[in-house]
Amino acid sequence: MTTTATAPKSSLDTVETVPSFVRDSWWTPDAGAAASAVPVLDASTGELLAKVSTEGLDLADVVDYGRTTGQTELGTLTFHQRALKLKELAQYLNARREHFYELSAQTGATKIDSLVDIDGGIGVLFTFGSKGRRELPNSQVVVDGPMEVLSRDGSFAGEHIYTRIPGVAVQINAFNFPVWGMLEKFAPAFIAGVPTIVKPATPTGYVAAAVVKAMIESNILPKGSLQLISGSARTLLDHLDYRDLVAFTGSASTANSLKSHPNVVQGGVRFTSETDSLNAAILGPDAVKGTPEFDAFIKSVVTEMTVKAGQKCTSIRRTIVPRELVADVVAAVGARIEERVVVGDPRAEGVTMGALASLEQLADVRAAVQSMLDAGGELAYGTLDSPKVTKADGGVGVVERGAFMSPVLLSWADAEAEEVHSLEAFGPVSSVIGYTDLADAVRLAARGGGSLVASVCTNDPAVARELVTGIAAHHGRVLMLNREDARSSTGHGSPVPHLVHGGPGRAGGGEELGGIRSVMHHMQRTAIQGSPNMLTAVTGVWHAGADRNFTVETEGTHPFRKSLETLHIGDAVRSELRQVTLEDITAFANSTGDTFYAHTNQAAAEANPFFPGIVAHGYLLLAWGAGLFVEPAPGPVLANYGLESLRFITPVAAGDSIRVTLTAKKITPRETDEYGEVAWDAVLTNQNDEIVATYDVLTLVEK
Repeated sequence: MTTTATAPKSSLDTVETVPSFVRDSWWTPDAGAAASAVPVLDASTGELLAKVSTEGLDLADVVDYGRTTGQTELGTLTFHQRALKLKELAQYLNARREHFYELSAQTGATKIDSLVDIDGGIGVLFTFGSKGRRELPNSQVVVDGPMEVLSRDGSFAGEHIYTRIPGVAVQINAFNFPVWGMLEKFAPAFIAGVPTIVKPATPTGYVAAAVVKAMIESNILPKGSLQLISGSARTLLDHLDYRDLVAFTGSASTANSLKSHPNVVQGGVRFTSETDSLNAAILGPDAVKGTPEFDAFIKSVVTEMTVKAGQKCTSIRRTIVPRELVADVVAAVGARIEERVVVGDPRAEGVTMGALASLEQLADVRAAVQSMLDAGGELAYGTLDSPKVTKADGGVGVVERGAFMSPVLLSWADAEAEEVHSLEAFGPVSSVIGYTDLADAVRLAARGGGSLVASVCTNDPAVARELVTGIAAHHGRVLMLNREDARSSTGHGSPVPHLVHGGPGRAGGGEELGGIRSVMHHMQRTAIQGSPNMLTAVTGVWHAGADRNFTVETEGTHPFRKSLETLHIGDAVRSELRQVTLEDITAFANSTGDTFYAHTNQAAAEANPFFPGIVAHGYLLLAWGAGLFVEPAPGPVLANYGLESLRFITPVAAGDSIRVTLTAKKITPRETDEYGEVAWDAVLTNQNDEIVATYDVLTLVEK
């Protein structure tokens, strides 16, 4: 941040320093560091708010504390326990949003902007708190894919597992989303069990610090799991190695500088980035003026230009429309801005677009727009002059020390102009360019060099298919917008925690969010090889070929009589054989109505290459399998809630017999309930020990 509007040194001495939180205590530099401190100003008024400095902070010590104390404390928790802490933390922060809104307004953010940032960030915690318990085991190891048998006798096998990386996750965030940007990175790292070191951007870092303060005061987080660096951290990468991860959001130039660090290039530091993105919105040729799609498109463009004053990595920078609709789009965008957009101090009533985050940011955006004008762009709406804005007191006028800017829409006679596809004005700015046909629209979208998101607005399925398949590989996310989802859509510029946020090429090539995928980015996938018993020991999941304990024979107890406290992986039951007769098959066909010829017509069944003649229904065999393994009296097993991975392998003809072997495969206690899930490996075999069917039976069992 420059000192364009800095206060005198005496004023800087009187304001608070935004603190860092390191080694589980709050830290500020000595008084003598004031000379190197960076001032932080109110975006709307230029008022001096605080100062930022890390003079004297031992960054090596910060990293070491995360790797030691943070790793140790997080390592005592399972995925489910960490997920529950995220949910608890979300509830705690949710009750304190009003305080965060007040601070957010000083960054130039309107109430809606603050909702996107603050509520959106808290929503990420809620989502990962839920998905972590639904989609991950209640353990510390994730099994990735099935076991691969590597020997003829089954004594040697292999598979892949995920375990957390043994270092820290350094999260370098941009100024535009001080809360969401922090929490969307923190949540998956925390679920994975990796300590976080947050480095927010200076202009808005005080908002991030306030949220961290609340997170620490909640006493929910384990020691060392979260540290905050408020200010410069230029040498931080010097202290990282292959154990660590850097997640960066910001400019491509800064990302490239960080990626060139020797510890990244040679030392193996994991580096993921989300950078500049010239996102596009494409209007289909069917979406002419007067259609719901045209209206939804215009609304989306204006929203993306003005929410957060256009300071979003997902904002629409290139509005790509049929050439014959350029004039209609330009006129409609301008009309909607005039009707809906009021620029001013976000604390004033009626303001819908606030200031940019800083005077430096304002200067950068104006310079980028001027370069685009010099390259052939024309002002279709707006101005580069300082606009008259609504002040906090309700008055209207120019605020010299406020970082205000008019929304700007550019039009381009030449859709091929390099600058429209390479320059990003990171503010309330978009460009309208025309295309000739769908192939041309795809080509123009791709000229962005890789983007975070694109929108395709059409009600024609063929148009949607051609555009989406054409641009998908150039984008991390594509929104298809039409009359059916215009009201329910989360919008072009709103990443959701369930889906990937990131993009190829210019957009950085990284992936933030994406549900559990983003958790796995903080873990190492490792191939493990050994006997089924050793694989079972490492993963906590029973593997075919590992030892079983037939409890009826060894303990005189059916495994269904065991609670989670006494049930163990490998506990099993093996039934007697039960013969299948033609009368059984016919009765099942008649009672269910499943009279498929393989169960009712001998000649037709024999003509089928898969069957020896009339065969038993697969679902008859499953029902009998349950009858063979079930323990009928009331006990710890509360319910059967499903089957997974069912496969029918060998047909069973009249006269054949079946038996079932049921083995406790995976035990998942619930942290918040007096029961848990048990997955049982079920194998149906015939009288010749040939496998008839395999599946997992899922039950709920009392603790």
